[in-house]
Amino acid sequence: MEQWTIWLERDLWLNVAIVVVATVLIYSVLRTLVNTLHKRLKAWSKDQDGNWQHFVAVVIGRTNRLLLLAFSLLLALRLPELPGSWHSALSHTWFAALALQVALWVDSGVRLWSRSLVMGRNGGSYNPVMTTIISIMILIVVWSVMLLSILANLGVDITALVASLGVGGIAVALAVQTVLGDVFASLSIGVDKPFEIGDFVVFGEVAGTIEHIGLKTTRIRSLSGEQVVCANADLLRQVVHNYKRMDTRRIVFKFGINYDTPSDKVRQVSETVGDIIRATPKTRFDRAHFLGFDESQLTFEVVYIVLTSDYNQYMDIQQEINLQLLDALRELDVRFALPRRDLRLVGERMPVLKVAGLPQPAQSEGNEADQRLPRFS
Repeated sequence: MEQWTIWLERDLWLNVAIVVVATVLIYSVLRTLVNTLHKRLKAWSKDQDGNWQHFVAVVIGRTNRLLLLAFSLLLALRLPELPGSWHSALSHTWFAALALQVALWVDSGVRLWSRSLVMGRNGGSYNPVMTTIISIMILIVVWSVMLLSILANLGVDITALVASLGVGGIAVALAVQTVLGDVFASLSIGVDKPFEIGDFVVFGEVAGTIEHIGLKTTRIRSLSGEQVVCANADLLRQVVHNYKRMDTRRIVFKFGINYDTPSDKVRQVSETVGDIIRATPKTRFDRAHFLGFDESQLTFEVVYIVLTSDYNQYMDIQQEINLQLLDALRELDVRFALPRRDLRLVGERMPVLKVAGLPQPAQSEGNEADQRLPRFS
């Protein structure tokens, strides 16, 4: 009967009514303030994701209604007189609700930040793998700190828990060190950006276009059509040539002319090559020199710059230079060199070739010290 008498007391129901009414009023005021601030900031940002007003508006919009109601109830419970044990419980509840709401705000801010980096806000897009890894690591830290802080506020000894988590983390890291090496290599690729999706790279015997950069592997579409999968850690250990970021090409090529060419025409060849390259679009002439005396030819070395990174355009330019060089040397009556050998017989007679039906030449007597065979070119 005494328990039912407590529920029939007037002061109890009066306090309950005060708490309920105060909770509704406080919740309505807080909800109105949050909605008004959210709308104002969103209007100031003009729906653009790149400014701080939009960022704050999205974070405030993540305010949880249930937690807001809990805040209102906790504020309302301060109005009536409560036992001392209630005040201790309310302080723990306050901290838990505040920690949860702060974690939600930070979670929303980190997700918005990573999405803006991937989509190219504030200039230049970032590697989605890198931003995903960083955002996941930040969120793990945020929620872990939130959980540990709530447990510590409730009086739980978290020292042993933190120590066990540390030992467990070390054990897991040792077990999956190869995978973690590739993951951190992917993070390094995302931060340093030696190459990105769509870049044409060459390393070792592989040449192709980057298709995907994952947590563990990078996938490359080779020139022959197949997909090459390479571990991120192994890829970073090699020298990678990134041709996508090449602005110009330095081209060096050689050709040879006949040894019978007069010296004045040799000089004209260098001048002619320079004139041809200067007249070719998207090129910058560097030099053309008579390099040296090689076997069977007088060698020229030509250097010029192609003002484009497109390989097909470079091949078109080189083809045009070759065709014009071929015509120009014909006009100068200069022949390209062909391999040839001169054979000599010393102290022997020239062999006599007998052909049926033809008169045979008379043999000359005497010792011939030096007779030359026909030249083969």
